[in-house]
This record gives sequence, structure tokens and C-alpha cells, in this order.
Amino acid sequence: MIKADRIWLDGKLVAFEDAKVHVLTHALHYGIGVFEGIRAYEQAGGGSAVFRLREHIQRLFDSARIMLMDLPFAPGDVERACVDVLKANGLKAGYIRPLAFFGTGSMGVGAPNPVQVLVAAWPWGAYLSEEGMAKGIRAKVSSIARLHIGGQMVRAKVSGQYVNSFLATREAALAGYDEAILLDADGYVAEGSGENVFIVKNGVLQTPPLSSPVLDGITRNAVLRLAADLGIPVKEEKFTRDTAYLADELFLTGTAAEVTPVRELDNRRIGKGEPGPVTKRISEAFFKAVGGEDPKHREWLTPY
Repeated sequence: MIKADRIWLDGKLVAFEDAKVHVLTHALHYGIGVFEGIRAYEQAGGGSAVFRLREHIQRLFDSARIMLMDLPFAPGDVERACVDVLKANGLKAGYIRPLAFFGTGSMGVGAPNPVQVLVAAWPWGAYLSEEGMAKGIRAKVSSIARLHIGGQMVRAKVSGQYVNSFLATREAALAGYDEAILLDADGYVAEGSGENVFIVKNGVLQTPPLSSPVLDGITRNAVLRLAADLGIPVKEEKFTRDTAYLADELFLTGTAAEVTPVRELDNRRIGKGEPGPVTKRISEAFFKAVGGEDPKHREWLTPY
């Protein structure tokens, strides 16, 4: 169960038990909220820092703009709220969840109700398990297709759009898998339920392009930049599920998932059935960066 001492709600730090909204909150009924997932890490030299805080909060505001939501705070206010929540809960590392949503007022689908904003934080380890991070997970291509770009806002992290991910995740879990991978409407690999997808073939790293129905992941972007640092060639091109079956390596990226290897997809072993050399190099570089050991990417960190 998630528990925290304090949550930032509409500009104030309140006790966990007092962070409440009404049952007729518009977002509860129609899913019109935008959110972010952000991580803070302990630093190798001491202290703590939030990973790519500014980029996450900018994406929150971009999502709100796409959804015609006028947030009652400035980006700097929400950035400070993220740090304040971490400090208020005594967290040296943790997961941060900002959420903006339409509150109470009218109940029509398109009702422009007042916007409320909250920021919560709590300790959260490996999203897909420590064992999964170390040995790789088993994934399943879902029967649930990723929503078409003509029917969703792919640049926005919208609460209601995650019904799609929920169904895919539950299907995979009930079938005994760790995670789902969704195809787009044309049958190409899109993304995981909450992660971007990468494959490696003959030393080349490949991921679906942003013209596909995939989120412009902040961890995805970091991995692409780290791959360039490491001299790993990259292609942003569509690929089919059977291309993924034949990959030498496959891994997922995201704030929650970080860099998670996939050892098996649809009962097909990926490569040698364990994290491969490119995945290991990317993962090592990523954790050095978030832990403050990479001087080239210190700008990604907001100390607190």
C-alpha cells in the first residue's frame, strides 16, 4: 500500500489522510487528468537529486495544453512542490507523481471545471522486480492494440488513455507474464504498457519512431543520448513482432521501469535468454547518470 506523510495539494502540504477530492470529481468519471512519473536518486557523492525534473514538468504542462487545461500554477511552482514533497517525507530516493485534473463543478463530458494539482512521493523499488532487472522479464504481445494516433493524444500523458495499458497489463499477468507489449493499429511494435521498447540486432539499437503511437519518453531520450556517448549505432524505425522475436536483445525503458531487460517474448527466447552486452552497457551508463557519476549529464539532475 502506498503511504506518505505529506502530499502537496493545490499549493499546500497536507497530511496523507487529508489529501481528498469529492466523489463527483470530473476526472474520476471521465479520466481527464494529466500526470508524470519522476524518480529521485541518492547520489554517489552524497545527497540526492531528481532525474530530469524540468523535462518532466514541462511535459506535464505540455500535456495540459494539449488537453485544454489551464494549470493554476507555474512550472517552477510544481518543480518546487516535487522537491518539497520529497523533503517533507524524508525521502533520499523515491518516485514522484504530479497529477493535474478537472475537479468538481459540472458533470458534462466537456465541462471546463476548475483544475486541481497534486504532487505525491513515496519509496518505490524496481517496477518489474529486482530479479527482472537482473535476469530479464517474460513479456507477451497483447491482444489489446495501442490506441490509434487519430484517436489519442500521443504527446500527452492522459490518465484515461491508460485504460488501454491496464487491459494489456492484466491480460499479460493473468497469462503468467511480467509485462505486455502492444502493437499499433498496423501491427508494428509500439510500446509496453508504460514503457518504450528497444531491440538490438547485430549491435544496432532500434526503437519505434515518434511518428508511431508512442510516448516521447524522457528515459527513452536519455537512452538515445547515452547510446550516442557509447558509440552504439541507433535506428528509429518501425519493426514487427517477429523482428522482435529474432532480436539479439530486447529491453524496456521508462521512469518506473528504468532499463529492464526482456529475456522472453511470447515464449520465444530473446538472444541467449539473459541481458545482453548492449543492454548492460546502456543500463550501467543510465544508473551512473542518475546517480551523479556521469559528469557529462549533470544537467539532468536537480539536487535537493
